[in-house]
Amino acid sequence: MTNFEILMPKLGESIEEATIIKWFVKVGDKVEEDDILLEVATDKVDSEIPSAVDGVIAKVLFKEDDIVPVGTTIAIINLNGETEEVGETIQQDRIEKVEKKVNTNIEKEDYKSGRFYSPLVKNISKNENISFDELENIKGSGLNERVTKNDVLNYLENRKPETVKPKVIGQNDLNNADKKPLKVYSSVNAGDEIVQMDRMRRMIADHMVNSVKVAPHVTSMVEADVTEIVFWRNRIKDEFFQREKEKISYLPVFIEAMAQAMKDYPMVNSSLDGDNIIIHKDINIGIAVALPSGSLIVPVIKKADQLNLLGLTKELNRLANAARNNKLSPDDVTGGTFSVSNFGTFKNVMGTPIINQPQVAIMAVGTIEKKPAVIETSTGDIIAIRHKMFLSLSYDHRVVDGALGGAYLRKVADYLEAFDAKQTL
Repeated sequence: MTNFEILMPKLGESIEEATIIKWFVKVGDKVEEDDILLEVATDKVDSEIPSAVDGVIAKVLFKEDDIVPVGTTIAIINLNGETEEVGETIQQDRIEKVEKKVNTNIEKEDYKSGRFYSPLVKNISKNENISFDELENIKGSGLNERVTKNDVLNYLENRKPETVKPKVIGQNDLNNADKKPLKVYSSVNAGDEIVQMDRMRRMIADHMVNSVKVAPHVTSMVEADVTEIVFWRNRIKDEFFQREKEKISYLPVFIEAMAQAMKDYPMVNSSLDGDNIIIHKDINIGIAVALPSGSLIVPVIKKADQLNLLGLTKELNRLANAARNNKLSPDDVTGGTFSVSNFGTFKNVMGTPIINQPQVAIMAVGTIEKKPAVIETSTGDIIAIRHKMFLSLSYDHRVVDGALGGAYLRKVADYLEAFDAKQTL
């Protein structure tokens, strides 16, 4: 038999496992390339996993609701059309290994209920201190009113904050300060609201703290004159919307300039692996997108330097819409080599973004404002109203020094200021 293994994909830079939500195929089914095999979920994204080949499903190695580590074989497709008698699951040792891992994260509680709760739902409930009675009262949106991960997260967002009493630091704590770290507690006053971080916010917090601990951050800033870009967008945006049925923002223009400048300074498009600097051939730019829940996700525009402005606009809009509707694929959120944070969306002038590890740099773009500026002409200097914005580059000083970071940032601004406002899409 010629077999092809379907692996649990990596659904994000910090994701190590995913839960199988639903199988769309069974043993013996014929599948074609790009047919959807199953749906999986993590704390960041729900994704449908397609087949990479044509063939017949020979083995299904895990059940629905199993939590499976990234890189594990979850199904086998026979390219010759042959099958094996495997029943519902195969390779009991793998299944037991997954179940053992689940049991280490979930206390053995007796959920005596007519409702089914997946291991992921139970795990989140345990971590968020959701009682069984609370869980029973959550309205499920899944099949047969099953409670899903999103149901639990939505419940947590609207959950009435519990009263938390701050610990009073006493003499014993001071006496033992040399034996264990002393935790500092904020004062809580009448009327204060205490809200516990949800699971996704904790993961983001851990990722950000780790980045600051690992990488010595330096931020450089430059102001760019983007008047020609503003005039160009104002001229073409209505026609573009009528033709393409979607909006065009400034961000594709900024991404194009960043990708161009990376060809001049390729070290910025790198990552650090121990003592090895990996200079990436592909320029894959991640875009920080704010979700309706208030959390962030970073979908990636692959090979951004090979796309024109129309291609960048289409791909940017596709990723943003998919992120907000929880429809990002595993490939959409992996492989980034550089990131962008659009502070200008919130009318912020500038910012100092935190590097998305293991990348070595991240760009922040501020809002565009009208400002008086001195312009040199052949007959002398004049003062005119120009459209200007700040660009901020945070970089890992272990790899990118001030000269390189400053040169790259200035190059991006130069490309923006040299923008051809006569071009069309």
